[in-house]
Amino acid sequence: MSAVALRLLVVEDDDSIRTALRWALEDEGYDVAEAASGEDAVRAVAMAAPDLMVVDLMLGSMDGYAVIREVRRDHDLPIIVVSARADTHDIVAALEAGADDYVTKPFEVKEITARLRALRRRAGGGTPDRSPGEVVLDSDPAGPLVLNEGRGTVHRGDEQLPLTLTEFRLLCELAASPGRVFSRQALLERVWEHGFFGDERIVDVHVRRLRTKVENDPSAPRLVVTVRGLGYRLDPQ
Repeated sequence: MSAVALRLLVVEDDDSIRTALRWALEDEGYDVAEAASGEDAVRAVAMAAPDLMVVDLMLGSMDGYAVIREVRRDHDLPIIVVSARADTHDIVAALEAGADDYVTKPFEVKEITARLRALRRRAGGGTPDRSPGEVVLDSDPAGPLVLNEGRGTVHRGDEQLPLTLTEFRLLCELAASPGRVFSRQALLERVWEHGFFGDERIVDVHVRRLRTKVENDPSAPRLVVTVRGLGYRLDPQ
């Protein structure tokens, strides 16, 4: 029996680009749906629950940033932005909105497929040499913070925290070696796997997002700590 194809939504208002992406991704084995506007994309995600999404930023009245934020309210599917905007501000803004990766136009389709494969590997769980199980990161009696890499979950008390795929992988890497300082470049290589686009500031963006979800006071973090000039470390509480 053949494997069920992963459902992928392409959100792009340029008909020629959208069609070319669909054909290329279908050749890679994906079950591809299309959306030509932000509004159509949000409806498609609500109705069909795709496994992955590729989205442009320039979509008219509801742009890609708004689409990502809306999707992130209820879904944690991997999201790749494909955009002609190459300015660092735009890249950081897309990641802040909740995107997992960013590819600038013009691009080779094989780059998109490589990044999709990397996101799928990360979605598959932790690295194979780690045994699954619960790790208490913060023993706060009011609500302990518990990471379960095998299950792919993080709980604060009885509440499961809505971490994105990249945030979860980042927390797992830090938690694997508590007290160890990881440079931004080391985290890029471990979490993003394919090296991303080389801008280490994306690590800062995802650390900020992670802190808003796992820290009791994100403005004064005690769990995910900045080591000035070196990088980040995790200090279990």
